[in-house]
Amino acid sequence: MPPSSPTAADAAVPRRLWGSTGFLIAGRIWSSACTLTYLALLARHLTREGFGRFTFYLAVFLLLDSLVDLGTGQAAVQLSAGEPNRTNGVIAAARRVRLATGTLGVALVGGVALMLGEPGAMWILLASLYPLTHVLELSTLVFKNEIAWGRPVAVRAAATGLSLGFVLAVLTTGSKEPGLYLCAVAAGSGLGNVGLHLVGRRYLPARGGPRTATRTLLRVALPMGIAGLCQQTYFWIDNLFVRGLVGEAPLGRYNLAVRVMSFGIMAGVYASIAALPWLTREHRAGRLGPAVVRLLRPTLALAALGVGLLWRWTGPLLELFGGEESFAAAAPSLRWLLLATLAVYLGAPLLSAVVAAGRGGLVLRVALLGLAVNLVGNTLLVPPLGIEGAAIATFATELAVAGAAAAALILDGQDLTQGTRPATWMIPPLAFILGWSLSALL
Repeated sequence: MPPSSPTAADAAVPRRLWGSTGFLIAGRIWSSACTLTYLALLARHLTREGFGRFTFYLAVFLLLDSLVDLGTGQAAVQLSAGEPNRTNGVIAAARRVRLATGTLGVALVGGVALMLGEPGAMWILLASLYPLTHVLELSTLVFKNEIAWGRPVAVRAAATGLSLGFVLAVLTTGSKEPGLYLCAVAAGSGLGNVGLHLVGRRYLPARGGPRTATRTLLRVALPMGIAGLCQQTYFWIDNLFVRGLVGEAPLGRYNLAVRVMSFGIMAGVYASIAALPWLTREHRAGRLGPAVVRLLRPTLALAALGVGLLWRWTGPLLELFGGEESFAAAAPSLRWLLLATLAVYLGAPLLSAVVAAGRGGLVLRVALLGLAVNLVGNTLLVPPLGIEGAAIATFATELAVAGAAAAALILDGQDLTQGTRPATWMIPPLAFILGWSLSALL
């Protein structure tokens, strides 16, 4: 039978999605507060170069997380959403993949650090073991499929609190070794994955269900996994350019601005993550286009309001980190990153819709385009403009990704205009103007 025609009620975003997004945002606020706290402390405690090296390896570990996942998280949702009897088999296949990719990650990060003689290489090797615990994290699949993120968020928040506690404990020793603080952060993250397994396993189906072959999972996961790796690469590859061409001290300032951006994009990113099972079901019902538009419009307007409020205050915000020299030099970079934030709020729901449509190949092409734009942008802009050039490259990348994701959905036959009044797209610009006007009163 042909898919049912979409109506406002059919395509409405389910309330539990916004509730789960709220949980994710609340957890991220706490986690970001913990992260920004130890960054502020270490910005004052470590040398400029040491702090830059610390933030560099934090970025490397985010890339490592993406490598270990390799799309298995999204693939597991896609294969088991609406078919709970497949949950155990899907998790088992995903664990086999993550064990292999985690071992590879240890060799690539810890092993290469030893080979290159990086300062604190042994600490880096020890910290690089923690992504292996992502094997256990897969037990939370049942929560993802039910769009019930309360328990996973609570565990993640506790893990970030542990990371902060471990950093504070090392600070009491007076150590100025960046790798030791990296281990402290990694220890909290690893314990968090163990906690997620302990919480999630109680809600998994009883033993049984069909076995999922590893190749079946990889067929779904690899396009998205490579795409995710490309996405993390184009978000963090500027660290290599800035560290190599500008230096470790400017890199530390730039990464603080990037952390502010990371804090700002959380609502759009988490809403898109939480929406994946719902968008998958809406795609099967023939309502994907209207559904994704209903998802992105309110989050984009909220982001525009926030960016408008912060626009005048980028310098004072970065000055809060203090230290021996002001971090306000990264204020122009932060403004470009705020514009990139708006592009993320536009692109993240669209890209999740492409995933929900089962078009992993298109997701990969979009990500490869983003990586190409970012590499070209950093190559051309970092040498003359330094960290501001890296921020401009990030903005151009996120804008290209959003445009490409929209084009991918249109090519897939999705109608992004059905049930949408053109005038409603004026709400985000008006929200930015409102925020900018109100910021003068702060």
